[in-house]
Amino acid sequence: MANFNLDNIKKRSFDAIVIGTGISGGWAAKELTEKGLKTLVLERGRDVQHIVDYPTANKMPWELEHLGTVPSEIAAEYQKSRTNIHYIFSEATTHFLVKDSEQEYIQDKPFGWIRGYQVGGRSLLWARQTQRWSDFDFEGPARDGYAVDWPIRYKDIAPWYSHVEKFAGISGNRDGVASLPDGEFLPPHEMSCVEKHFSQQVAQKFPNRHVIMGRCANLTQVNEIHRQQGRGKCANRTLCERGCPLGGYFSTNSSTLPWAAKTGKMTLRPHSLVHSIIYDEQKQKAVGVRVIDTQTRETLEYYAKIIFLNASAMNSNLVLLNSTSTRFPNGLGNDSGVLGKFIGFHNYRGRIAAQYDGFLDSTTEGNRPNGAYVPRFRNVYKQETDFLRGYAAQMGSSRDILRDGLGVELKDNLLKNWAPGTSMPGWWAR
Repeated sequence: MANFNLDNIKKRSFDAIVIGTGISGGWAAKELTEKGLKTLVLERGRDVQHIVDYPTANKMPWELEHLGTVPSEIAAEYQKSRTNIHYIFSEATTHFLVKDSEQEYIQDKPFGWIRGYQVGGRSLLWARQTQRWSDFDFEGPARDGYAVDWPIRYKDIAPWYSHVEKFAGISGNRDGVASLPDGEFLPPHEMSCVEKHFSQQVAQKFPNRHVIMGRCANLTQVNEIHRQQGRGKCANRTLCERGCPLGGYFSTNSSTLPWAAKTGKMTLRPHSLVHSIIYDEQKQKAVGVRVIDTQTRETLEYYAKIIFLNASAMNSNLVLLNSTSTRFPNGLGNDSGVLGKFIGFHNYRGRIAAQYDGFLDSTTEGNRPNGAYVPRFRNVYKQETDFLRGYAAQMGSSRDILRDGLGVELKDNLLKNWAPGTSMPGWWAR
């Protein structure tokens, strides 16, 4: 029996274990396998293969049973999360989202927890905006005395930003804005005429503010490193959240996991819910993970010298809190008692819509999976408000199309190039 147990442990031993297959988990798998480490990658949800498992990627609106709208009885199962999902929540994407009815959670204040339990996680659903942090961000705690100072600065992480950007493919301009460092960019998307006009007006009236094209993880140009990944140029379909069969935007499924698989060093195990991390009291370190197979309900243990926990902010905390031992009775690494508390969260505080009665001889041409961006300008060089730190803003503009009429009249209205003197109200900027 002793030999049997030893053999069993050897079969379940790896150089490294990665928990979670979202963006950071995919990157960990890529980096570890590239370095020759035999790596086990665990995912609690089902497998999603690039291209073949994007069921709505090429569907036209009329091919969706409810024309893209989620029926109320189905929407009710996503009641808590759907309020913050915005464009992601549609009939074309619900198969990538976790129902609140399947994993309820208690909330004291409104909070939308968007979860994607499948290989690729939320890398299939993200908005693809990729801004670098600057020294103004890293030095914030030391400057204003709030929170704990970062142990690194921009210069420490800048080479890694470049490493990631070259592989993932990030489009953008080199704008020379101190609060938003430039990166390794592919050609940028183009601003609309209204966005260009707005940018010029801001530059004239507010010299320290900038309106630039957003930095976005969509391939506007395919370099050799992207060809090696099997990815193609973005077709500007703006259907990214359905999964891109072209690989035009960066996701775990189209990029990092296939790259890791090519090394022959990766073992991917979906349907594997990580219960806890195994802590060895004698060695005084983590030595493995305890997994529940969600199909068989069997409990399994896997072992490795290196363990990367990439299960998203919430679930990474849950795994650590569940990893109790004599040394860590309140959860692994939780001597402070704050694990799972004071969770940071992107705070969207306002939305503005405005109308501009200009450029009526122009119209929107095609789609664009990106928008213009206003980098942080508040509290950059000095504290000038009654709140700490700063904020950024995204914007876009489009023609407000007249949709009156039926049949031929409706088609004519949709195709008209509206001009002054008509009932067309103008451009909308948001």
